[in-house]
Amino acid sequence: MQSLDIISINIWHIVISLCNLLILYLVLKKFLYQPVKKVLESRQAAIDSRYRDADDAKSEALRSKAQWEERMAAADEEAEGIVSRAVESANRQSSAILSDTREKADRMMSRARAEADAERRKAEDDIRDRVADVSAAIAGKLLEREITADDHSDLIDSFISEIGE
Repeated sequence: MQSLDIISINIWHIVISLCNLLILYLVLKKFLYQPVKKVLESRQAAIDSRYRDADDAKSEALRSKAQWEERMAAADEEAEGIVSRAVESANRQSSAILSDTREKADRMMSRARAEADAERRKAEDDIRDRVADVSAAIAGKLLEREITADDHSDLIDSFISEIGE
C-alpha cells in the first residue's frame, strides 16, 4: 500500500483555522452585523410608524366619512322637507287660483247672462214698439179709408216689409 503523506491531518492547522474563523466571525459581528441590525431596526421602526400613520389616517377618514354621511342624510331629509313644503304650497296656491278663477268665471257667466237677458228684453221691447207702431199705422190707414180685399193684402205686405226693415 501506498502511504498518503500528502494528505495529513494537522491539528494545529485545524485549530488555527477555527481561531481564524472565530476572529472573522467576531469582527464581522462587531463591524458588519451590528450596523446592519441597527439599519434594519430603524427601517422596521419607520415602516411601523408609517403603518400607524396609515391606520390613523384610515380611522380619521372613516370618522370623516361617517360625519359626512350623517350630514348628507340630514341634508337629504331637509331637502325632502323643502320639497314637500313646496309641493304643499304649490297645491294651496293652485287651489286658491282655481277657486279664484271659478269665482271670476261664475261672475262673468252671471254678467253675460244678465246682459243677454237685458238684450233679449230690449229686443222684445223694440219688437213690441215696432209692432205697436205698425199696428197704429195700419189702424190709421184703415180709419182713413174703406179697405177692400186687395187693399187688405197690400197693407199686410207693406206691414211685413216694414217689419223686415
